[in-house]
Amino acid sequence: MSDGEGLRHEVSVHRRISEIGRGAWDLCASASDYADNPFISFDFLDALEEAECAVERTGWGPAHILLKDETGEPAAVMPLYIKSHSRGEYVFDHAWAEAYQRAGGRYYPKLQSCAPFSPVTGPRLLVRPGVNREAAQKLLIGGALTLCERLGASGVNITFPTQAEWRLLGDEGLLQRQDQQFHWFNDGYADFEAFLAALSSNRRKTIRRERRDALAAVEVVALTGAELTEDHWDAFYGFYTDTGERKWGQPYLNRRFFSMLGERMADKVLLLLARKDGRWVAGALNLIGGDCLYGRHWGCSEDIAFLHFELCYYQAIEHAIRLRLPRVEAGAQGQHKIARGYLPAPVYSAHYIADPALRTPVARYLEQELEAVRQEMDLLAEEYSPFKEAP
Repeated sequence: MSDGEGLRHEVSVHRRISEIGRGAWDLCASASDYADNPFISFDFLDALEEAECAVERTGWGPAHILLKDETGEPAAVMPLYIKSHSRGEYVFDHAWAEAYQRAGGRYYPKLQSCAPFSPVTGPRLLVRPGVNREAAQKLLIGGALTLCERLGASGVNITFPTQAEWRLLGDEGLLQRQDQQFHWFNDGYADFEAFLAALSSNRRKTIRRERRDALAAVEVVALTGAELTEDHWDAFYGFYTDTGERKWGQPYLNRRFFSMLGERMADKVLLLLARKDGRWVAGALNLIGGDCLYGRHWGCSEDIAFLHFELCYYQAIEHAIRLRLPRVEAGAQGQHKIARGYLPAPVYSAHYIADPALRTPVARYLEQELEAVRQEMDLLAEEYSPFKEAP
């Protein structure tokens, strides 16, 4: 088959990423502008499957797409899952599902392209360097839509893609959605004090007080690489499951996954643990990318004033400055992050809905939502920014 632009290709669907293999997958994920995003790496996605976190039994049936070129070499890949629910996605379509099902439709299964359980922006249409990127991406999109039709799925959802992919997906006819998160941006700060100097006086004083109180109560230990042990993962998993049970009822990740993360990606892990009286009392897990520190999970066994802010926000800023990373992504939601130096940043998703009876009202809703999100982002950035006003 040919795309009409000289790229002959073969498209296949794989029920485990291991069928594609680390070499083929990571070759496609190695483009320089993907910035070494750990959430699209073979090791991360394979660990989710091998630990049985993202598998059919949990409602995340892998259906990854592989595109080969005319020589039979891997040209592009797309992480894709057959979903039987909408949990663990962080782009909420529950209202669409309920409305469609009340009208007699069947919303599940649906197809989902994402990094499971991770509200993290990153490429979803991964193209090997040297291959015509746009042509290959269109073939991946076409492959997902074909699979949707063959499965009788309600649609294809591509969540947290890059802005460039989002625009291409819109050009290809998918509905576009925008939301916001709160990210910290490194303006070339030499250290944390230099960052504080950029803030208004009131915010600077508040952050210093919060840090002083938190660090007077605990000792914070930063662990990465060979420093990580199973004892550390045991402690953190206890914090993670407590938070997960309170938020979702059942945590998405199991203990085995964290061991595999430590075995396969230890150099990408920054685990922050807080110790009090010789006991671990809280922890925050970060993954290190090529241009970002990604804050992922947090939990504690004791309520200590301002410790959440210290471990999840201020420590992340300090380590991003140390590692010379341009930004910190501290997860989904949370306007309280603005006061800690994290500003509104857009995040994207794109949606193909097979049934016009559902697609038409969703399209109208997304148009209204897009304008509301953009207005809110502008308002938050202008009215609530903690930074000094420009002279």
